[in-house]
Amino acid sequence: MQTLVSQNQLTDWRDHALKLEQAVQSVIVGQDKAIRHITIAIFARGHVLLEGGVGVGKTTLLQSIARGIGGSYERIEGTVDLMPNDLVYHTYLGSDGRPQIDEGPLLRSGERLSVFFFNEINRARPQVHALMLRVMAERHLYAFKREYRLPHMVVFADRNQVEKNETFEIPSAARDRFMMEIPIHIPDDRDLRRALMFDTRFQHAEALTQQVPSGILQYDQLNAFSDLLQGHIQASETLEEYALDLWEATQDPARFGITLDSADIHRLVQAGASPRGMGMLLKAARVHAWLMDREHVYPEDIHAVFHEIIAHRLVFQSMYENRRTALSRELTSRILAHIAVPAR
Repeated sequence: MQTLVSQNQLTDWRDHALKLEQAVQSVIVGQDKAIRHITIAIFARGHVLLEGGVGVGKTTLLQSIARGIGGSYERIEGTVDLMPNDLVYHTYLGSDGRPQIDEGPLLRSGERLSVFFFNEINRARPQVHALMLRVMAERHLYAFKREYRLPHMVVFADRNQVEKNETFEIPSAARDRFMMEIPIHIPDDRDLRRALMFDTRFQHAEALTQQVPSGILQYDQLNAFSDLLQGHIQASETLEEYALDLWEATQDPARFGITLDSADIHRLVQAGASPRGMGMLLKAARVHAWLMDREHVYPEDIHAVFHEIIAHRLVFQSMYENRRTALSRELTSRILAHIAVPAR
């Protein structure tokens, strides 16, 4: 009976997950791959870095996701003068002229908080990063002499990757706390670009977001369902060996004969993926297998999320850091191409 109930739950939730993707794709055009990866992160319960320039629709995308999964959406802007307490509370003068204190963006929605967007996180100082990372890991915070629980919160953050003045890059250990870094780029398709430029409906973000049906998913049930999903989708011993080979290749590409045309591989990679990262890789692969209506993880499930989960965890020598985006894409592609894929 339990197996039947679980299978029915898996099927029902998959139908709703695909409905969420379709609803968001109808208002956020040209980002189908990114939407799939965000769906995977939501069901794997992992936090996300977003990679992309200004004005590519990240805010509208996340507001649409939040509307579809239910719960509350909160956002904060990274600035050089932002302090850790600004995440927790803000002060102002009340109508009576006296100082007032209100809960800040992390606490305002309480346990209903489902999506938190930290825009340009690298404009904030390391002290702010430290608090954010702690809350991401623990999903609770003490303030106003009480404990605030944030059990359903998934954090999304992006970085200003153009301007370097007054920015504070997230160190490798902090990047490792994010499950994925997902690219959000301007679509290559010329017709989609024309639509974004001339179709007036894409110029009204709030109206677009409202087109997504509310509560397609039940945000406060995602944690329990994620546990069910992870326990149901299986990986064979052969698949596990393949994943181990991939892990070792990220740590020592030269040992596997992997080379790069654009850099000296012996001096390029300082550290590969962490144990946490590889655990997240398998969690995300299980979600991808489930979305593809499978009960076992295949190599293509790993391939579908490999770059997004591994690239931001690679630690390059400092002289190569300014070429991180291109080099990480090249290296993850070479690893996948070089490590033999096991037969099913």
